[in-house]
Amino acid sequence: MANSSQARKRIRRNNRFNIINTRMRSKMRTLIKVMLTQINSKDKDSATETFKKIIKLFGRMTYKKILHKNTASRLTSRLNQRLKALS
Repeated sequence: MANSSQARKRIRRNNRFNIINTRMRSKMRTLIKVMLTQINSKDKDSATETFKKIIKLFGRMTYKKILHKNTASRLTSRLNQRLKALS
C-alpha cells in the first residue's frame, strides 16, 4: 500500500489512465475489424472513410505513447495495402 500522499495520487492517476488507454486500444481494434469487414464486402468508399478515422486515432495514440510509432506505421501500411488491393 502507498505510504505517501503522492504515491496514493499516482495510483489514482494510473488507474484513470489505464481505463482511458484500454478504451482507445479497444476502439482501435474495433475500427480495424470494421475496416477489414468492409474490405471483404468490397465496399471501398466506407473502407476509405474508416481508414481515415484509423489514421487519426493512430496519431493520437502515438502522441500519447499508448502505441509505438513503428507499430502504428506498420499497421497503417498493412491496412493501406489491403485498401489499394481492393481497387
